Amino acid sequence: MIMAGSIKKFRVLITTAGVGQKFGEITNYTNSALIRVGKKPALSYVIEAYPKDTELVISVGHFGDQIKDFVKLVYPDRKIIFTESKYWTTPKASLGASMYEARELLQQPFIFQAGDTLVDEKIPEPIVNWNGGYKGTDASKYRSFRVVGNSLQGINDKGSLDFDYLHIGLVGVHDYELFWKKLSWLLEKTKFGPVSDCDVIGSMLYETKFSLQEFSSWLDVGDVESLGKAREKIKDKFSNLDKLGESIYLFKDIVVKFYADKKTVSDRIKRAKHLTGVVPKDIVSLGNFYSYKYVEGETFPHVATVDNFKKLLAWLNRELWRPVRETSSQKFHQACYKFYYTKTLQRVESFMKSNLLEDSQHIINGVKVPSFAQIIKQIDFDKLCTTDQRTFHGDLVLDNIVKTNNGFVLLDWRQDFGGLTKAGDMYYDLAKLNHGLVINHDIINKNLYSVEVDNGSVKCDILRRDSVVRCQKILDQFLKWESLDKSKIDVLTGLVWLNMSPLHHHPFNLFLYFYGKLQLWQALQERNLN
Repeated sequence: MIMAGSIKKFRVLITTAGVGQKFGEITNYTNSALIRVGKKPALSYVIEAYPKDTELVISVGHFGDQIKDFVKLVYPDRKIIFTESKYWTTPKASLGASMYEARELLQQPFIFQAGDTLVDEKIPEPIVNWNGGYKGTDASKYRSFRVVGNSLQGINDKGSLDFDYLHIGLVGVHDYELFWKKLSWLLEKTKFGPVSDCDVIGSMLYETKFSLQEFSSWLDVGDVESLGKAREKIKDKFSNLDKLGESIYLFKDIVVKFYADKKTVSDRIKRAKHLTGVVPKDIVSLGNFYSYKYVEGETFPHVATVDNFKKLLAWLNRELWRPVRETSSQKFHQACYKFYYTKTLQRVESFMKSNLLEDSQHIINGVKVPSFAQIIKQIDFDKLCTTDQRTFHGDLVLDNIVKTNNGFVLLDWRQDFGGLTKAGDMYYDLAKLNHGLVINHDIINKNLYSVEVDNGSVKCDILRRDSVVRCQKILDQFLKWESLDKSKIDVLTGLVWLNMSPLHHHPFNLFLYFYGKLQLWQALQERNLN
């Protein structure tokens, strides 16, 4: 172990420049260091491992602007310098090249930590050269090293059988001048071929020593498999369904939302002004991110009682669904048509294409259900789109409703309704609410649903608590009291599930499609009987 001590000044180098190819399509939208682990992105655990007055140098490349914006939004009081990697899109890209580009900012002892390396233990200052190691048993994916006493004896390539510790990508460099000299020599020797921190350490061992710094809490989040294991081990987490191109992070005082599409962020900020009083306070945006003040309370699935649901409906009717006129009746009808018909066709086509399915008749839960093309022809979209303009939320699922001591707060509002930002359809909010009384994040994350597909026969089922079943009856009563069309909500609920199907993971996507198709067909049959 490194002996306790202190040096006057050191910095920390954090590398995030790489493309993160081991994550597949996830990193088509963001940097791997921003992938959520527990409640926060991996980068947050790295930053927060050091005292607030520590100077950090972050090497950026792939989606570098996202890294910068996130850090500026969440850590405005931290001393952080960014260095741009000019090689990350070229054949010269390597960890060593990214480190070398930061050398002018690291002309003092420093710590290097890879953006996918997480540890819980206190990280010692670089008062001597040390190398972070983990007492693992499988070196197939990692470089490793041998020690005698407490001193490194050599660095192994991946797959070695003769090792004592796995190299974890966390290094204390006291002899910084020698480090940069060796790194420069290696890059020149290989003509900017693949060079890593391990190669530099191996070369330095001929002239100086490195001590072992063991970490027993190491978590690797550098690929999909390792990320899954890390998420299981991290206790500080929450229930949320992963979606490509978006994420949510929870901190002590703020919640941060990420969207790969910057326009989504800017439109949500605009909409928040029309939702003052029902959405959180202190909303701030930067690039692909926006944040708001953390709301103390419980999400509605955890407090779903008949009494609470009655209060919620009364509050929504009073505070949210206010009459508003943003556009003409004709243009609003067109916006509804675009939202209900055009978007549904696009989403269902996307689902079928990605799952190699043909549009055909199915027997779902014993009910003969026609093809989607036949079903959608039976929907009276003119009637469905003839509705009043109201202030709307747009994604009014139970998980987006927080019950506080003083009432309710709505989260994750939709950025528009068919291109409109002020006016939407109250019926769509009610359909989303109805959907949430059947499906919520906890049920999905616990796999409390099933879908079995055997040629043209499909069986779908989902577990629901008695409390939400009772709440759904209260919703039916509310619709009668307000003289609202229940059949319209049932049709829209089926459309909601079909629209969700291409956005989620397998086999939940199959469940949404077939359950939505069944719901839509049954809603149309019941409507014809009434």
